[in-house]
Amino acid sequence: MTPEQVKRAADRAALRSEGKDPNEAPAEADRADAGRRGRPARHRPSSATGWPIGFSFLGLVGVLLGSAAALHAFPGYARWGVFPLVLAGWLVSLCLHEFGHAIVAYHCGDRSVRAKGYLTLDLLRYTHAQYSIVLPLLFLALGGIGLPGGAVYINQRALRGRLQRTLVSAGGPAATLAVFLALLAILIAWRDLIGTPLQAALAFLAFLQLTALVFNLLPVPGLDGWGVLDPWLPGKLRELGRRWAGIAPLLLVVSLLIPPVGRVFWDGVLALSHATRLDVWALGQGLRLFEFWR
Repeated sequence: MTPEQVKRAADRAALRSEGKDPNEAPAEADRADAGRRGRPARHRPSSATGWPIGFSFLGLVGVLLGSAAALHAFPGYARWGVFPLVLAGWLVSLCLHEFGHAIVAYHCGDRSVRAKGYLTLDLLRYTHAQYSIVLPLLFLALGGIGLPGGAVYINQRALRGRLQRTLVSAGGPAATLAVFLALLAILIAWRDLIGTPLQAALAFLAFLQLTALVFNLLPVPGLDGWGVLDPWLPGKLRELGRRWAGIAPLLLVVSLLIPPVGRVFWDGVLALSHATRLDVWALGQGLRLFEFWR
């Protein structure tokens, strides 16, 4: 045996005498070597995924579940219970929508979304003053239309190709669709809720998901529907879309206030509501209870 082999055998024997596994020695040596080279040792992330959930999201989920429980236990106070439930549920769905964009972008090559906090479901990471707060709440109050209100900024250059850019744009609507289907499943499974304020609140919240889905999938610059198509469009049309992306969604919202245009939109959403067996009467009651100020 060489002197080096003798030393290694002695080290293993010493580890056994201390009750340690000698097979762990190389890992310890690697960490010591990393320290000598000035590289920090690797540590396990604080959670299994390394993406801790934001406290704001957990708080919204708490408000949503607490409001649902209170509304079920005290239906006589529905006038005051539907509003916080629907508002919290809408904000939770907004976080999930933006998370859908971010998680797809992460797997398609844009690792910067992790550093930006987009994978934490933290509402504050997705907030845009105009599109996240003012306009969505205004239109919820005026007519019950769910506007997509978040903002995540994707590094398009980091994405691998046109298909990946399309998938990133579709990630948000896919999450909204998942929330809508989950609410439908709850309404179908819990048939004892029929006729209760809680059913009305959940039906109205599901209707908001449907309106947001239809609105957001319209092929208008600045919306996800345009983003799905954009990578496949001619260069001049793509450039035109970028120029109008900042104002086109607002112009679309204003156009919905014009009776003929708004009628087409709402007729389409109501047709989808019937097709998916969403209780239109219940969602109408939910809208009435949500507008407690009227």
